[in-house]
Amino acid sequence: MPQAKLLVSKISKRFGTLLALDRIDLSVADGQFTAFVGPSGCGKTTFLRIVAGLEQASDGEVRIDGQIIDRPSSDRGFVFQSDNLLPWRTVLANARLGHELSGTTSRNERERTLALLKLVGLAGVESRYPAQLSGGMRQRVNLARALAIDPKLLLMDEPFSALDAQTREIMQTELLRIWEQGRKTVLFVTHQIDEAIFLADQVVVFARHPGRIKEIIDIDLPRPRALPVKRTPAFARYVDHIWSLIEHDVRESALTT
Repeated sequence: MPQAKLLVSKISKRFGTLLALDRIDLSVADGQFTAFVGPSGCGKTTFLRIVAGLEQASDGEVRIDGQIIDRPSSDRGFVFQSDNLLPWRTVLANARLGHELSGTTSRNERERTLALLKLVGLAGVESRYPAQLSGGMRQRVNLARALAIDPKLLLMDEPFSALDAQTREIMQTELLRIWEQGRKTVLFVTHQIDEAIFLADQVVVFARHPGRIKEIIDIDLPRPRALPVKRTPAFARYVDHIWSLIEHDVRESALTT
């Protein structure tokens, strides 16, 4: 059996007396797209930050290609909910930021970043500034910046949540198009059940108090996928099943926040 790209073993996280994550076990294969859904406060983002090395687990370990990770590294690219673009830098300069910070800029790197901007649909706007871009375009820059460092894992924390519904659907199809080009291993956190099913090979459903994995669901829908798949009976069955797993927790979360 091939070694997992990502192997999470018995991860727990405490904030003081609060147990935020409780003994999370997860294996993700190379090139797999894994989405995470669950109610607010279930620890999805905390889990992603531990994999990124931005948070330290209280117990357990995370391995990438067999190596224990405990700090941020260029082998993981992180796409945040907010694009965090630097307003005084152009699209190209924002996309090259990771290389500049690591001191690895070169002509070849610049050309590769330009190719990535073309891949994410931003050819011709390399000299624009963030204020001149739409929300969807800004997130494309955010994605290109994460891909520019050529990470082993691409970690995405609700990257489309600030977009309007129509732009969000377009960005979902664009993300799949980009993912098909390179088949990066992706961990994608979302509150949207349909988004998780549409994008992922497997959906990890989190329960809350404490955060733990309730079920891992393999998504058996053919690729490449287009938006009409969301209107099929098979897709609807996945939605109904996942909603049944989290409905009680979602209702409790909504009533207590």
